[in-house]
Amino acid sequence: MGQIRIIGGRYRGRRLPVPSTAGLRPTSDRIRETVFNWLAPFVEGSRCLDCFAGSGALGLEAASRGAGEVWMIESAGAAVMQLRSNVQLIKAEKVRVIKADALRWLSTQEPKPMDIIFLDPPFASGLLAPAIDKLESKGWVHPGSLLYLETQSSGSPPSLPVAWSLLRHKRAGQVCYGLARVGGVELALIGHA
Repeated sequence: MGQIRIIGGRYRGRRLPVPSTAGLRPTSDRIRETVFNWLAPFVEGSRCLDCFAGSGALGLEAASRGAGEVWMIESAGAAVMQLRSNVQLIKAEKVRVIKADALRWLSTQEPKPMDIIFLDPPFASGLLAPAIDKLESKGWVHPGSLLYLETQSSGSPPSLPVAWSLLRHKRAGQVCYGLARVGGVELALIGHA
């Protein structure tokens, strides 16, 4: 078993177990700190969707920092059991763990446009581009939605829908990550994070 550490907010400093599952790669503390600095003005009260939750590092961090609701989708049984256990352990009432294939779930559920969406699929899966397509085509985003995208730095960046713009991006070791916004309201604060 590995572990993640919540780095900010209500559950700050909590260390939570993570199963040792092939392909499970928690977003590092350093990257999460940067991303949540970018998202700081927008997390409180937001509706968040973590499409490939894995360890839960991103969704639980959002919950810790005051998100109004967090849906975490994960298909691996061991990861889902650990996520549910961790949610109970920290009493994160606003977090819902859903055992499902993310692409199928996005296609079949009644869409509820989300404010913040985390997309960090396993690097070799090729799921980032199809997930972006499902979010856009099925109505999971609205003007102003923010999307965190994480991919392997050696790969090519995903192409974004016309109405989306990449606000920030960085590299850290083998990881390339960024923040995109669906057209609409200008979020000038992002440039100053």
